[in-house]
Amino acid sequence: MTEQAVDQTQPLSEEQREALTQQWIKEHFQKANRFLAEQGVIPSKVIAEDSRYLAPLLAVWKMESKQPKAQTFWVMSGDLPSDYVDVKVAATARDAIRHFSMMWQLKAENLTNSGAIKDKTQAQFAQLLVSRAESLYQIHNDEKLWKES
Repeated sequence: MTEQAVDQTQPLSEEQREALTQQWIKEHFQKANRFLAEQGVIPSKVIAEDSRYLAPLLAVWKMESKQPKAQTFWVMSGDLPSDYVDVKVAATARDAIRHFSMMWQLKAENLTNSGAIKDKTQAQFAQLLVSRAESLYQIHNDEKLWKES
């Protein structure tokens, strides 16, 4: 985020909150694009009406790619590891969140059980996956977050 002097004794106005939220959305959209590019996927557009965000925790973007072949993905970014899956595994952003939660639980369990964890960093990553997976599952189950306005 850009550095701004914010008087922390005064609550943020609605305009300030909205500006911070929009800035967060922009930053995490860019993060999702960068992540896909690092994976060799060139994003061509986002399907905004199917994407969801819960700033400052997570964003789930439905993104189309043009290379290496046209595909659509759910892309996760936020205060968690970035990840992506083919859109075929989940019909909605909510379903994608549940899918990431289960996938991360399995990854962490496989890391732990396979003996692949050789150092403190890998152990911390496995624990991060478990922690974020549990949070994602709670978000998926919270009906208040999924009510249509």
